[in-house]
Amino acid sequence: MPTEEIDAAAAGSWTLGDLGVNRIGFGTKRLAGNGPFDIDDADARERAVVLLRRAVEVGINHIDTAAFYPTYAAPDRGATSFEALDCANQLVRAALAPYPDGLVIATKVGPTPAGLARPKQLRGLVEEHLRQLGRDHLDLVYLRQAGLDSIAEHLGALAELREEGLIRHLGLSNVRLEHLEQARSVAPVVAVQNRYGVDFGRVNDEMVRFCGEQGIAFVPFFSLAGEAREAGGVSPSDSVADIARAHDATPAQVRIAWTLSRAPHLLAIPGTSDPVHLAENVAAGTLQLSSEELATLG
Repeated sequence: MPTEEIDAAAAGSWTLGDLGVNRIGFGTKRLAGNGPFDIDDADARERAVVLLRRAVEVGINHIDTAAFYPTYAAPDRGATSFEALDCANQLVRAALAPYPDGLVIATKVGPTPAGLARPKQLRGLVEEHLRQLGRDHLDLVYLRQAGLDSIAEHLGALAELREEGLIRHLGLSNVRLEHLEQARSVAPVVAVQNRYGVDFGRVNDEMVRFCGEQGIAFVPFFSLAGEAREAGGVSPSDSVADIARAHDATPAQVRIAWTLSRAPHLLAIPGTSDPVHLAENVAAGTLQLSSEELATLG
């Protein structure tokens, strides 16, 4: 697919609460590629800064980040375990502050080196995001949960910060439908981040459907990596590869197009450390898959 004239707006837009975003955004999880990143390395830092600025230049106005990003697969600990590099927020600030009007930065809190944060720890995590990003408020904060039966107390702690004006909108990550129902009894939720993609069967189809009915954005993670998860890259698939060749596209572009085809409330946040891949990812917003191709992908 040609990438000479690309604009993220071509994929359409969605509204996160009262914040309009283009449906193709940028995730900072892969800013380091698939390995360590030294923020004190001037060349490495400059490459990341240039990439982030280029993302905004091509119309991306939705940046997804976290204090523990970028990450890479933890050596010898499997596809679900990661090493946190803890520098994405600083790179976002270096590249984009003072932030242009209309740029939405989504962050997430919950994971800590000692495990899931307790509710009383969430204020400190939010305040750390504010310091790192140089903001007086956060546009969207996801609660990234793990292992909780009820998230009401955690969400309540974030809702208090929302009432204080430190957070504008709330989201949830890695949750089940009952978690979303619990959260919505505490405060409005504008977005959900769960794993979703060609390789995951129809895991989270019901969540996608419910979010659409409620006007809640669904933002898939691991949509390119598939079962490789923290190892990153683009999961191999014969059907994806065949469709990519038919369109003179990349497998990543087919996966992004599939995500966008599911429903208008699905947003894509592919991450990369490569400016060529960034251009390809944005260009995927114009790739139209046929009904037969979509049926093949499932």
